[in-house]
Amino acid sequence: MLKQPSQSPTDWREARRLRAWELSNTGWSQSRIAAAFGVTQGAVSQWIARGRAGAEAALRTQPRPGAPRKLGSRERGQLRDLLAQGAEAHGFVGAIWTCPRVAALIARTWGVSYHPSHVGRLLRALGWSPQHPKVRATQRNATAVATWVAEEQPALKKSR
Repeated sequence: MLKQPSQSPTDWREARRLRAWELSNTGWSQSRIAAAFGVTQGAVSQWIARGRAGAEAALRTQPRPGAPRKLGSRERGQLRDLLAQGAEAHGFVGAIWTCPRVAALIARTWGVSYHPSHVGRLLRALGWSPQHPKVRATQRNATAVATWVAEEQPALKKSR
C-alpha cells in the first residue's frame, strides 16, 4: 500500500510529480513512469532529482516569483471606501474617477506611485471600472452643430 502525501496536491501537475516520486520509490524505472504519465524521460529525471534533493516538499508547487504588492488588502479596502466617497470629496472637479485621478489619490494617501495603466487593473480587481470623461469644447453650440449637419454636411458628401 502506498503512503498518501501529507497534504493534498494543489494542482494536477503537482499530483503528477508526487505520484511519479512515489512510483520511483517503489522501484518503477524512469522510462516506465514516463510512459505511464505520457511525459519525457527527461521530465521524470528532473522530478526524481528534485525529490532526492528536497524530498516531497521540492515537488510541491512553488509560489510564483514577483514583486510584492504595493498596497495590501487593508489599503485596498480603504481605497474602495475612498472611491465610494466620490472624486469631488477628494478635491477633483467632476464626479468621474479616471486612472490618473486614482493614481494621484493613492500617491497622496499612501505615498505609493502607480502607473495609470496599472490603476485600471487595480480598479477592476476592486470591482470598479475606470471612467473616461467626455471631451467636448466648452464653447460648443448645439444649434449651430445641428444646422451644419442639416445644411452643409450633405453638400460635402460625395455623389455618384
